[in-house]
This record gives sequence, structure tokens and C-alpha cells, in this order.
Amino acid sequence: MRTRTLTRAATAAATLALLATATATATATAAQAPGFLEADDLPPHASSPWQAGEVTRGLPDPEPFCVEGAVPDKGATYHRSFGTDRDTHAVQVAVTTASPKAAAALASRLEASAANCAADWLRENPGASASWDDYGTVEAGESAHVFGVHTAPPESEHGVNLFAVVSKGKKVTVVRWAEMGTLENAPVDAFRMTTTKAAARL
Repeated sequence: MRTRTLTRAATAAATLALLATATATATATAAQAPGFLEADDLPPHASSPWQAGEVTRGLPDPEPFCVEGAVPDKGATYHRSFGTDRDTHAVQVAVTTASPKAAAALASRLEASAANCAADWLRENPGASASWDDYGTVEAGESAHVFGVHTAPPESEHGVNLFAVVSKGKKVTVVRWAEMGTLENAPVDAFRMTTTKAAARL
């Protein structure tokens, strides 16, 4: 009876230790993830509410248009996808870098990717048309910059994208909003508010 009691005690202690380890691991993982936008933070859609996916480790598949290859796919990278019942959708990718200096360098790289996107896309799509606009900075975080990109493949529908690149401390996030349309249709003012919220949540 004594041996049996000791064995049960040892088993219970081992179980508690495993639970404590799992809890600590989950807590550490959650702590590594930057804060993300909520569905209501995105520009309101005229006829459909936004739905938000789970915050997920790693890059989305496919990676966001215009910034493919610019974001490191490491353990400190997370993403969240958003959608509506219409053609409008969005995705946010956030990274915790090694230092504020590394964050600033990553933000610069993402800004360059967004600014060069229309020209790069045209080179890969002869006969198509594209345009872009620099909507300037937003007073949020260490830096926050908004861009717009319009693409129109031959004999196909127009697509419009808005991008926000935000740097705050060691963290960087890029938000892409997209739907069918042109830059004239894009909700730039509302997206600038989204950019401010992204920085606040980061």
C-alpha cells in the first residue's frame, strides 16, 4: 500500500510538472506575438461586416501582394487574415525583430517594396496597366507610412490595394487591404485610421 501511494504521488507530481511546462510554453508563445488589429479596426464595408481569422505564427500563404519575400519567416513572425462576404479582404503580418534598428531597417524595406510594386508588377505583366500613390506618413509609432497600388491585367478587372507599414520599438507590421476597383475608390482616410490603430495595438 505504501509503495502504491508513493507511485501515485510521483505520477501526480510529474503530471503537474508537465502541465506547468505546457502552460509556460503557451504563455511564452503568446507573449512573443505582437498585438493585432480587430475586425472593427478595418475601413467599414458598405454591405458586409468584417470577419477576423486567428493570429497565426508564420507568414500567410500566399504572402501579401507587393511585399513577397520582404518579411522574414521566423519564429517571431505572425499573421492574421480578414475577410468580408464580398471581394474585399485584408491581411496583417507582424514581426518582432532583434532591435529597434533592425525594425527600422525592415520597415524601410517594406516601404520600398510597396513603393516599387506597380513598376515591378508591370515588368512581369506586359500589356497590363498599374499605378501607385504615396499617401504619406501617419503620426503613430516610430514610423507609419501608407501607400496605394492599382493593377489592371489585360481584359480583366481592376484591383486596388492599400498598404500600411508601421514600426514601433522592435516590432514592425504591414497591413494590406484589397478589393476590386481603382485608387479613386480606395478608403484612404479610413485606412489611415486603421494604420493608427495598428500602431496602438502593436
